[in-house]
Amino acid sequence: MTADAPAAPTQAPPSGRTPPPGGSRALRVWRSVRVPAAVVTALVTVSVLLSLGAEQFPTGRLEPESVSPDGTRALVNVLEQDRDVHVTRSSAAAEEAVAAAGDDTVLAVFLDHRLLPEELDSLAALDVDTVLVQPSTRSLEAFAPGVEMTGREESRGFLETPYSPECDLPAAEAAGAAYVGGELYTAPEGAVACYPGEDGHALVQVRGDGTATTVLGTGRPLTNTALGSGGNAALALNLLAAEDVVWLRPDPPRQEGGTSLWNLLPLGLRWSLVPLVATLALLALWRGRRMGGLVPESLPVVVRASETTEGRAGLYQSRKARDRAAAALRAGFLERTVPKLGLNTDAAPEAVVAAVAERAGGDPAHLRELLHPGRPDPYAGDDDSLVRLADELDECARKLR
Repeated sequence: MTADAPAAPTQAPPSGRTPPPGGSRALRVWRSVRVPAAVVTALVTVSVLLSLGAEQFPTGRLEPESVSPDGTRALVNVLEQDRDVHVTRSSAAAEEAVAAAGDDTVLAVFLDHRLLPEELDSLAALDVDTVLVQPSTRSLEAFAPGVEMTGREESRGFLETPYSPECDLPAAEAAGAAYVGGELYTAPEGAVACYPGEDGHALVQVRGDGTATTVLGTGRPLTNTALGSGGNAALALNLLAAEDVVWLRPDPPRQEGGTSLWNLLPLGLRWSLVPLVATLALLALWRGRRMGGLVPESLPVVVRASETTEGRAGLYQSRKARDRAAAALRAGFLERTVPKLGLNTDAAPEAVVAAVAERAGGDPAHLRELLHPGRPDPYAGDDDSLVRLADELDECARKLR
């Protein structure tokens, strides 16, 4: 009976701190994701900064949210300090705002040429004071019958004398002189007209049925750049003196349901373009490999006429271009003969044939076939026919001497 073998001693762990079980895995994950995370963070930061810098503010003439010189943001901000301003972009929204507002409300209408006639009639039927800024003729008929535009004056510069009210309208008297102008109007009986010009007044107010309609010939005094000049600000605040101001500046009409010319074509016609394009491509490849017409150019050296003639004849013969050779023979004959017959170079073929037949004799039908043949050319069929053409032309030229 043998004794049991002693157990092997266990190896002691190395001295030092033992890392946690999951520490090495977390460190590997962090090292693998830190670069992509930094790149994504940088891209998001740059995108946010660019979006903030590219913010677009509304622009446009008499735009209530525009800070540009022709906008009206300054006037709207002043009005909002002690009254409610409702900016609307359509006639329906303006009607809803007037209905929701109190009894002390004024409706200011800008760029009314963007409204339809029925929309103008619906707004004119509202029981509310209205201020029309440079209205259209259709708007005048709906809101202020009897007021007509009679002229136009450019707004005076800030260094010139402004317009004086010269009327008993409280809003204009309190504002005093203002830099108004633009369109001028005639006032009907019972209306109040202020700021006179050469052909009318720049401001007219018509009252009826407990409401007042004020017509202002230009919106320039209300803009950001001109609001602080003269009595412009006071005039604007006095005309819009109400607890609720409904500011109507219609958006441009948008075209809906439009279509392109391609969509209007029938489907069968569109599919027929495919073989047509393929045919044109094959035709271009086929014709592109053919020789074009000869291009005449000046010779670099002086060559004898006989060598030039033999050279061109050799080219015609190598390409079997008998039709071109025949045309060259006829062209040379006509160029030498037509002036001798007393005809112009652009004379009609019938006149040339008749003149040759009269001078040289011969059958006109045969001469017609000789000088101006039809298709196919009887003299371009083979070399013998081409030689016969040259002989007959020489004989005809001999008779015309």
